[in-house]
Amino acid sequence: MALTPGPAGQVNNDLYHALGERWYSAQDDPVALLRAESRMRNPWIAAELGRAFPMDRVKVLDVGCGAGFLANYLAQRGVAVTGLDASAESLMVARAHDVTGRVHYETGDAYALPYAAASFQAVCAMDFLEHVDDPRRVIAECARVLQPGGLFFFATFNRNPIAWLVAIKGVEWFVKNTPPRLHQLRCFIKPAELRGMCADNGLRVAELRGSVPKLTRAFWRMLLTGEVSDEFAFQFSRSTLTGYLGMAVKGIDGLQRQGLSFQ
Repeated sequence: MALTPGPAGQVNNDLYHALGERWYSAQDDPVALLRAESRMRNPWIAAELGRAFPMDRVKVLDVGCGAGFLANYLAQRGVAVTGLDASAESLMVARAHDVTGRVHYETGDAYALPYAAASFQAVCAMDFLEHVDDPRRVIAECARVLQPGGLFFFATFNRNPIAWLVAIKGVEWFVKNTPPRLHQLRCFIKPAELRGMCADNGLRVAELRGSVPKLTRAFWRMLLTGEVSDEFAFQFSRSTLTGYLGMAVKGIDGLQRQGLSFQ
């Protein structure tokens, strides 16, 4: 389906309403890159939750959850997950793929989360902060609904010419059906800026790592065909030059309690 992008300079978020089952099946679309990213980071997030809260059934909020790549994964591992997104169409797909039937999905506004303060032990904003005009407001809301010692997980893109070349132009050139304004460089966030946004809201970044594609046959096949197979994979990297992800902890006391250190 052809989509009409928003005004110049804005990210084209409308495309997610029309994906339907292609969220989980399309290989000729950038959504396949999102699936590959989730395959890399979902196990890491689950492991960090288990390490920080070994005796609890953790309550997690997934902000901008899309079709539930993370939320459904965590639910299968016994986590109590709430998934919030502005797209009712995406949430329909997420519910259909929730094999546990236990994820609580609802539409909502990330600028005004419909939850009381300190409602969750962890909040996730994966591939989301670069899709809003005011990520600082989103982070403030995430911090508000976090319990002291709670974890904030994030994933986004760095803002620099290399990230523009790889994450924006590279996807446009080498992945089929990439829509106009899938991403905008002005919406990318430098790691130092994100640390500052977190610090302003009582969140201390405990871990920060980059992510890059694995240079396998699936990667080279994508460059030749424009399709992203299920074998395409990302891996963690020391470099945060393009994409990066991390974990922050609410409150210094919580950071020390969980045996983490500032990096």
